[in-house]
Amino acid sequence: MRLYTSCDLAFEIPAPTPFVLMLRPRSGAQQWITREEYRLVPSVAVCEFTDNYGNLCQRLVAPRGIFTVYTSAEVVTADHVDQAPEAAFVEVQNLPDVELSYLLPSRYCESDRFGQMATEITAGQPAGCAQVAAIVAWLRANIGFAPGSSNVPVSAIEVNIKQSGVCRDFAHLGIALCRSLSIPARMVVGYLYQLDPMDLHAWFEAYVGGRWYTFDATQAELNGGYVVLGYGRDAADVAVYNQFGPAVHPTAQTVCVQLLKEQANTVMDKSPNVRCIP
Repeated sequence: MRLYTSCDLAFEIPAPTPFVLMLRPRSGAQQWITREEYRLVPSVAVCEFTDNYGNLCQRLVAPRGIFTVYTSAEVVTADHVDQAPEAAFVEVQNLPDVELSYLLPSRYCESDRFGQMATEITAGQPAGCAQVAAIVAWLRANIGFAPGSSNVPVSAIEVNIKQSGVCRDFAHLGIALCRSLSIPARMVVGYLYQLDPMDLHAWFEAYVGGRWYTFDATQAELNGGYVVLGYGRDAADVAVYNQFGPAVHPTAQTVCVQLLKEQANTVMDKSPNVRCIP
């Protein structure tokens, strides 16, 4: 499918403030960027770099006053999410070197604290994808999904205690449980077509059967329409913006995901599945 995605952020800056943004999707095996726009008002100098996880990041200093960031992209992405229920566990000694970091505890995914719990959740399941599926089913049955309930990242331990959270929290707990079973897991942030309520979204991927697969405990079914902005160990690695100095927060945020006609550059008119929210 072809999607149009956009994110519009506005800040009121009290003094010149350094930012690192992560708002440019990159082309890869799962998606292809056919067109994009990146607009800053007022215009400032930007330096782009690629971080340790391959994400495209932009460094800048926002001037004092109202500062807005507008990004949009047209993306070709899969109509369906690949699933492989029989995908087997990959023994640690056979993992690619680059995936080893996704086995370790991280700031928001204390996987060293979830070994017994993960073993109980996945009891009787063959090692690999079936274990991850059992974890996702447990999350859906035991953690309450409460969109908009938290603006601050919390750790997997805190989510397990609260028994509720936003998409980011579901991902943290799912990642921690997977890693405790020696299954590499990473966090993903981006867009999801038909997400309700519409916002930036977070989910996780697990490495089984020799590749990464998508898992999202906030969705009853895995459908297509995922657009990736960034990968990382947890929320600390995939913030769409990091700001340094006196804290500032968006005064406005608008996220849109629209379905495009396959053979045209225009957005489908009056589509009931198009949602743009401030």
